[in-house]
Amino acid sequence: MSRKSNKKKSGSALLIVIIIICIGVAAFAAYKLISIGLEYKAGEDEYARLQKYTYETNKPEKSDTVAGSEETADEPAEEEAVKPPIEVNFEELKAINPDFAGWLYVGAENISYPIVYSGDNDYYLHRTFERADNFAGTLFIEAKNKPDFNDPNTIIYGHNMKNQSMFGKLKFLYEFEDYKTDDEFWILTENGSYRYKMFNLEVTKATGEVYTLFSGPGENVKEYISDRIAESYVNLPVESYDENSKVVTLSTCSAADDERFVVQGILVGVY
Repeated sequence: MSRKSNKKKSGSALLIVIIIICIGVAAFAAYKLISIGLEYKAGEDEYARLQKYTYETNKPEKSDTVAGSEETADEPAEEEAVKPPIEVNFEELKAINPDFAGWLYVGAENISYPIVYSGDNDYYLHRTFERADNFAGTLFIEAKNKPDFNDPNTIIYGHNMKNQSMFGKLKFLYEFEDYKTDDEFWILTENGSYRYKMFNLEVTKATGEVYTLFSGPGENVKEYISDRIAESYVNLPVESYDENSKVVTLSTCSAADDERFVVQGILVGVY
């Protein structure tokens, strides 16, 4: 057999090997994409099911002043009582997961999810509310916090998902100036509905001062809030705050591995 024939055969064999490898790589990539897609859908489906345990609050319609009525320009209309935007079935959610601590609602981005507390910063990182393995995870409270949202700074973590679930839309508050639409968020618990006014939107280091925790009320809490207002990327004035103020920090991943995007709100009312 000639040397030219041997070269031709070995070249053909090499080409076949390369084609098989390429097919294998493509098949594995397709498998991974399908797996990721299915996992995304599983997470979305579960949290969609959980929405049935929340109910939109019916807001009363504002009536126009009728000519000839007793109300005059010197007598302003009575201000409507503040009501949480949703109601939550705490008993049912607690039965599904005893770690349930409250429900977060960010109106400007339609972010509406349960919050859990386990005393562990890893457990719910890639587990859903129903404790299924899923990289969407669950919104969870920092392990060093108490689960009642009464710490000076309570931190809630959530993934920045590519399908915009969990905290995937949180960044839109800054990027699209959605905070101008609604600069408040709510946390609903069995003990009350907590309303927060946003005062800080910023990208910070994963170990930044934003994540400072406090043992209790004190002057350093007031200084902390003042510093965070100064660092905010946008102007979100707060009418008043002091050493007894309570803050909630919503934290998610940013573009860089060592950076986080945070939204901070100060408690302005309990209902």
